[in-house]
Formats: sequence, C-alpha cells, structure tokens
Amino acid sequence: MSIRLKIVLIVVPLIVATLALTGVSSYFSASNGITRIAKDFLGFKSQELQTQAESQWRLLVDNNLTGKPEMVSATQQAVEGYARSIVRSATELILATGPDGAVRMSTSDVTLQPREQERIAALAAKKSTDLVTVAIGGKDRVAQGFWFDPFGWYMVVTEERAAFYDQVNQIAIRTGIILVAAILGGVILVLFFSGYLTRPLRRVAATMQDIISTNDLSKRVVVEYHDEIGQLAQTFNIMVNGLDEAYRQIKAFALKAAVARMRERKIKEVFRQYVPEDVINQVQANESKVSGDEGILSVMFSHITNYAEIATSLRPDELVQSLEPYFRAMVDTIQARGGMVDKYITDAVMAFFGAPVKREDDALRSVMAGIEMTEALREFNKRRITDGHTPFSVSVGINRGLVTFGTIGTETKMSYTVIGDPVNLASRLSGLTKTYSQELLFAESLHRSVKDSVPCRLLDTVAVKGKKQGVKIYTARRDLSAAQREAWGLHNLGMAEYYDRSFSRAIGYFKDALKILPRDLMAATLLERSKRYEKNPPPPVWDGVEVMTHK
Repeated sequence: MSIRLKIVLIVVPLIVATLALTGVSSYFSASNGITRIAKDFLGFKSQELQTQAESQWRLLVDNNLTGKPEMVSATQQAVEGYARSIVRSATELILATGPDGAVRMSTSDVTLQPREQERIAALAAKKSTDLVTVAIGGKDRVAQGFWFDPFGWYMVVTEERAAFYDQVNQIAIRTGIILVAAILGGVILVLFFSGYLTRPLRRVAATMQDIISTNDLSKRVVVEYHDEIGQLAQTFNIMVNGLDEAYRQIKAFALKAAVARMRERKIKEVFRQYVPEDVINQVQANESKVSGDEGILSVMFSHITNYAEIATSLRPDELVQSLEPYFRAMVDTIQARGGMVDKYITDAVMAFFGAPVKREDDALRSVMAGIEMTEALREFNKRRITDGHTPFSVSVGINRGLVTFGTIGTETKMSYTVIGDPVNLASRLSGLTKTYSQELLFAESLHRSVKDSVPCRLLDTVAVKGKKQGVKIYTARRDLSAAQREAWGLHNLGMAEYYDRSFSRAIGYFKDALKILPRDLMAATLLERSKRYEKNPPPPVWDGVEVMTHK
C-alpha cells in the first residue's frame, strides 16, 4: 500500500466524518424546526376549528335553540363552512366522524376503508388530541383531532404525509448533495496534496526499481526539497554510491566462489559414482570424517552362483560387458529401496539398509529389495537367453543385527562400511542359497519384522561355519499362487511339529505339501530328515540345528 493511499485513507475518513456530522446535525436541526412549525400550524388550525365550533354552539345555547334540530344542523353547516375556509391546499382535509368512525362532515369527498374507519373510531373513543399518522381514503396523512361533545363529532384536521414532510425531504436532499460535493472536493484536495508531498518518495522508489531491474547503480535521485524528504533522497544517493563500490567487490568474490563451486560440483559428481550422496554430505558436514557408530542395520550379500562357469566361457571384455547391466539392475533395485551399496567383491555385491539414512521400515525394505533383485534377474536373463548367452544364477543373503558403521580406515584410505558379526552371517546365508535351492535367504531377526507384510517360509535352523548357536533361516516372495500358499502353510506347520520332535506328524504335513508341489526340494528334504529322525530319534539336547561345515 502506497504512502499516498495511506494518507488518503487517514485524512478522508476524518473529512467525511466531520462533514457528515455537520450535515446530519444541520439536517436534523432544520427538519426539527420545519416539523415543529408544520405541527404547530396543524395544531393552530385544529384549535381555531374547535374555537369556531364552540362559538357557534354557544349562540344556540344563549338563544335557547339547542332543542331545534334545524338550528343545530345550520350550526353544523356553519362549522363545515368555516372548515372549508381554512383549508389552504388541495392536500389538506378536514373531516368529522361519529363515534363509529363514519364520516359526518368533510371538506372534500372521501371514502373510508373499514380498517381506516376502525382506526378513526379508536381515536374518537380515546378523544385523542395527539399528532398521529393515519390512513384516510387510501393515503397516509398526518392528523390532529379533538372531540366535540355537543355534535358528537370527532373532528380531524389532516395533511398528506408527503406534503407535510415535503420541506424536510427537500432539506435532506439538499444536505445530501452538499455533503457529497464537500466530500468529493475534500478527497480531490487530499489526493492532490498527498501526491505533491509523496512525489519525491515515488521518485526514490522508481529509481530503486530501475536500479533493481537494470543493475545500473549509476542512477541517482534529484533532491527537490530541503527537508526530511530531501535528506532521504540525499542519503539514498550516498547509499547507492556505497552499493556500487560493494557490488564491484562482490562480483569479484562471486566469480571466485562460482569457480570453486563448479570444481566442488565436478568432484562431487565423480565421487557420487563411488560413494552415495548421503555419505558425501555427511563427510562434508563433519570435515572429511564420519566417526564409527553402532546401530541395528540390515546387511545384504548377493553373488552370482555360476560366476566361475560364466567367467571361463567369456573373454574378459565380454565378461565386463555382461556384468555391467547385471550390476546396474541389482544396484538400481537396492537403491530404489533406500539401501546403500557398500562394495563390489568380484561378482558379489555388499549393501546395507539403515545408514547413513535410517528409516522405520528398513527391515522390510531390505527383504523387498532381495525379492525384487530376483525378479529383476529374471528380466535380465530373458535378454541374455534371447542373445544366446548363459543366464545368471543369483543368491541373496540378508541378516539384521547390531553392527558398527561409518568411515573405517586410515587418513590415506577410508571407506564407509559396516563391520560386525551380523555382516559375516549375511555373507554365510548368501553362500547357503545353493544348498537350499533358494535365491533368497534371510535370518530370523528379519522374519520378526516382515512376517506380516510378505509370505515367508521357514526352511531350517543352521549353525554356519565357526558358530555353534543356530539361527532359523527363511525365504519369501512378493506373492504366492493358491497352490503355493497352501503348500507353504503345510510346510510351516510341518516345521513346527519337526522342532517339537513330533516327526510322524511332521511327515504327514510334508507329504501333503509334496502332493501340491511334487518338485518342492525343501519339503522333500525335510520329509527324508523327519523319517530318519523317526527311526533314529536325536538326542534329548537336540535343538534342530544343522551344522554347516562349508561357507
């Protein structure tokens, strides 16, 4: 909002309020005066009519003629004649009614409507002498009456309401015209003087806008007045001189900064190919070092199980060309689920979920990434088979547990990675996929977090090389067919009986599962193992753990 408009909004209401109060006061004073005069005049006529009627009646009384109807009628006619003589305009009307409101005398022809007659009768009954507004002959009239008992008349002197208040209405119109004219004149003067006063300020603002749009700090404002506004213009010119000098220095600094940012961006783009952007940002924020921290992460290992076969059948350049789209499919899937690719180990990919960015559903994200990696591999293999190449077989092992993560290494060589026993177990699980004919294996620590989100199948309890304590291992898929869902359910029931040493019941469940999926290797394996334990029960301390001696 401009200063000029603010001045107008402040001053104009004051002018309008002052003029309005003055005009309204004048209007009410004039209208009250005129109304009082009109009222007094109407009252005067009513009083004169009453005096004339009493005078005529007194003549009859003095001459003992009140008992003669013809003389009373003559007196009434005389009163009517007097009433007609005091009527001065076509809008005036004097009439007399009986107690029932019926017209007995009138200075002009008039017919009362039933409601009008009732209203006059009510005034007659009260013998009212007040100034009232009544409807007579379909017109609103201002009236004042009196009761004349000798005739039994209620005499009313009236004037049409429009005519009665005509002068008041004219005063209102004239007052309104004068008030509007005065307000318009005041607004025009305020606009003129506010524009005159704010013109230097507008020039300062226009010059500033011109400088902003053109970046030309050579422009100056003309100093018009030797007052506070003139001081403002002079100060503005001094400020622009300082900005012009500062702008030259800033441009020099900006050029240097832009060059530095371009170099930093190029370096960051190069490093982004090796290190995730979140890690780069943390390293920058912590002055090139991210200290080790502890947390519960999901660690994933994936490798090509038939890598040796493929590597021996291809030239090195062909092997590289084959691995590049494979790694792209695997890495894109991991990163799409928020995982961080730690490193490549020949044909293997190591990744983890939960650092440097931690999410509440990291466990589910890691398992879904494993499922989607196997799905992406199928699409990848379709293209390889079409091109006449050997398809890849993949293994994915995932574990979740407390690990140390962050930058690990020396000042000359550092790596953002994770270390800890859960990492080793994830690697071992990746190696067990071939044993269990599964593309995906994950530990019980993950099963607790994902069992309500994806279909899971318990495969075994194993103790990997170097460990005595067993861990339950599972596999999962995005969705199952009706047959698979039924078979997996029977298999899981069989596993519960198996660990409860109820081998005969476990055999029944595994057989039922094989009826639905005859080629299911895990159901067949557990069936043979249950038959063996049924014949030769394991020792009492048996906990269902299968010790794996290989990796």
